Amino acid sequence: MAEFIRIYEDKPSETAIKKVVDVLRNGGLVIYPTDTVYGLGCDITNSRALERIAKIKGIKLEKANFSFVCSDLSNISDYIKQIDTATFKILKRALPGPYTFILPGNNDLPKEFRKKKTVGIRVPNNNIAIQIVTMLGNPIVSTSIRDEDEVLEYSTDPELIFEKWQNKVDMVIDGGYGDNIASTIIDLSGYEPEVIREGKGSLDIL
Repeated sequence: MAEFIRIYEDKPSETAIKKVVDVLRNGGLVIYPTDTVYGLGCDITNSRALERIAKIKGIKLEKANFSFVCSDLSNISDYIKQIDTATFKILKRALPGPYTFILPGNNDLPKEFRKKKTVGIRVPNNNIAIQIVTMLGNPIVSTSIRDEDEVLEYSTDPELIFEKWQNKVDMVIDGGYGDNIASTIIDLSGYEPEVIREGKGSLDIL
């Protein structure tokens, strides 16, 4: 059964963040708040945890399109090929914010993702998520939690999320009500930016 932990976004307690990081380091799965919908995440370096997330989502790990949640732009550069100035300017304008950017991956990707030419990168504008990744020291691999009920496409109430997920994950963070609009996905791996999904993030950054 998962642990349910309350963390305040305006002043996340270091002790609470450390608890989350310990769970992630031990191969645990955590549901955490972002600037859009609640996410399901694990440590990018933990193969067992990556397999668990893929199993929950019902997909093969090598086919999964998970996002990498990073703490800042320099954190992103560890996993992507060198980008041009125009791309960098878009990232700088947009991040942290409600966007997922698809970028060309480099050879430092974890072995599970090396066959992929591109990766989805997120730097959410949420203090809890940023503090977790910063203390962990590397990105978390993340996917959004979706309801089967079309009306409630994304769960927003942490207590209801806990009820539903308590036997599948190791920790659920209550960081207040989440949003039910997902991030805007923009592919920056080609010659021109391509909008894959228009979500919460405005397209004015392009």
